[in-house]
Amino acid sequence: MRKTGAVSQFLEKNFLHFNSASVVDAAKGYEAHLTDGGKMLISLAGAMSTAELGISLAEMIRQGKVDIISCTGANLEEDVMNLVAHSHYKRIPQYRDLSPQDEWDLLQNKYNRVTDTCIPEEAAFRKIQGHIESIWKNAEKKEARYFPHEYMYQLLLSGVLESEYEIDPKNSWLLAAAERNLPIVVPGWEDSTMGNIFASYVIKNKLKASTVKSGIEYMVELAHWYEANAIAKGIGFFQIGGGIAGDFAMCVAPMLEQDMEMEHIMKWRYFCQITDSTTSYGSYSGCIPNEKITWGKLDVDTPSYVIESDATIVAPLIFAWILNY
Repeated sequence: MRKTGAVSQFLEKNFLHFNSASVVDAAKGYEAHLTDGGKMLISLAGAMSTAELGISLAEMIRQGKVDIISCTGANLEEDVMNLVAHSHYKRIPQYRDLSPQDEWDLLQNKYNRVTDTCIPEEAAFRKIQGHIESIWKNAEKKEARYFPHEYMYQLLLSGVLESEYEIDPKNSWLLAAAERNLPIVVPGWEDSTMGNIFASYVIKNKLKASTVKSGIEYMVELAHWYEANAIAKGIGFFQIGGGIAGDFAMCVAPMLEQDMEMEHIMKWRYFCQITDSTTSYGSYSGCIPNEKITWGKLDVDTPSYVIESDATIVAPLIFAWILNY
């Protein structure tokens, strides 16, 4: 079916060769997988929330174009930070020219830099900290345990932050996910600001480590979800960047086959990776899809695409195609 959206028509007319053609091929493959009845996992590495991917990803979630997300702890929390502190962010287009002293001055003014964007510590981290601390402590009092994303869902759905919103809430991908109760896995959550804060409470004996469910429990949850959904047309894997968000989720297929000895478990049935990482020695982020076949992650006939480009540019274009913008 021919696209009618202006962005989609532009892509179809102009993106004809090389990386641009791969963008359209991958978008068509994603769309075909969903049309055939398949499901899709999106993995988020890097700082895609700070790059405001939520503007397009939230609508993908609302329209049922995403079935599960694997993301870093940073992407989980930074979407909320953008939601409540957007006006306080500082953009530095000339970030490449900053001296070490310039960087130190930003720190002293409580700005943490992500490429050209500085996250305001007081307006972002601290605005959330008191609320999430209360949710952690209330759970512990009730002897309840939740995953990191479930605590963030509770925070957003409680409405306690609504008066603090500084962007249109329809552009928050995590809020859209919370409203759908979308499954999320957050490997290595400890490597995030909220994870560090939680760890500090554990060190101070203010909270128990067990109050937040672990990465192993995330893998178990993911395994159950994958087994239940790897049927018919199976599950696709749309990978933004590389790192733990990608490899953690990708590993569930060979784990079920090799370690759980499920001989007929389906491998991932679509794969696309947007990356600017070069293929090099031992690089997961830069390895080509064929390497994943040797690990039992992809099948010989899994439609696979690699787009060697910037995900902040490419992912919204692919989402625009799928949403027929």
